[in-house]
Amino acid sequence: MSNPDPWMLREAREIPDVTARQLERQEAVIQRLADIVRERSPRFVVTIARGASDHAATFLKYSIETHLGLPVSAAAPSVTTVYRRALKLDGALVIAVSQSGASPDVVEPLQAARHAGATTLAIVNVEDSPLARAAEFVLPMYAAEERAVTATKSYVASLTAGLNLLSHLQPDASLRGALTRLPDVLRDALALEEHARDRAERYRFATSMMILARGLHFGVALESALKLKETSGVLAEAYSSAEFAHGPTRVIEAGFPVVAFQSRDAAAPLTLAAYEQLIEKGAELLLIGDDVPLPSPVRLVTPPSGHPLTDPLASVLALYFFAAHLALARGLDPDSPPSLQKVTLTR
Repeated sequence: MSNPDPWMLREAREIPDVTARQLERQEAVIQRLADIVRERSPRFVVTIARGASDHAATFLKYSIETHLGLPVSAAAPSVTTVYRRALKLDGALVIAVSQSGASPDVVEPLQAARHAGATTLAIVNVEDSPLARAAEFVLPMYAAEERAVTATKSYVASLTAGLNLLSHLQPDASLRGALTRLPDVLRDALALEEHARDRAERYRFATSMMILARGLHFGVALESALKLKETSGVLAEAYSSAEFAHGPTRVIEAGFPVVAFQSRDAAAPLTLAAYEQLIEKGAELLLIGDDVPLPSPVRLVTPPSGHPLTDPLASVLALYFFAAHLALARGLDPDSPPSLQKVTLTR
């Protein structure tokens, strides 16, 4: 029997308060960290993460590259943990992202990076974790305990922690203002839960979905596919809307469900054109984000945050509500997905 008010929903509703708390508590440590990083002037950035945290790292890749112009690459943890190969990371900023900070395939590569001379930063929720001890610098998420197996508030806290650091590394009044307003924007987005519940009923019998986005929303698309797999067992796959046109679009037939993220940034006209083509093929679109003139009857319009880097966070919240209510509509408990546990230890 499914839980009518699972932890996943309760913790998703905490996200606005988590964001406000984090922005307040991080101020002193983040200013010092930004000063040190600027002084060291890293030439490139490497991220280390698994699961939902890796999707947060993908969001940070787009954010860092568009805001700072530094190239960002994702580390392959097995190079360190399985193949035992040392990487030449002197002059790099290496960012590890993890809710628990416990998995060896995140901890060991960060230790190796620090030994190689990189500036190492852990964005982590558990401040006394092995990952926090391995890092030179720690940026706490301040998300508090997360009881649902599926990460929600810790994922969003990863994004806001990274954005807060960026706003200090390269000061931007527009981004700082958007971050200051973000808790209120996310509180407004809480009203989307009722709409998400209604939309979920429409998809309760879906067995597969495509999740499409572009640019700053791509990490959100990856996270969305994971959440739909975890909570409902839906075979959900995420693609850049550009990459999707290079072959995978073949699977779209009349009635095929597609979650389509629509941004308010430079990618907007490109995704809009892609979604128009899918509708012509008969795809069943759930549009999340900006309200655009598409003949799609199903949409979750998110409140604008005032900046392209912060807009995706309201989209995440809308998707979490949809995923949790889809599981409930299918008679499942999103807090107890089969074969999964809260902390996964892999090497």
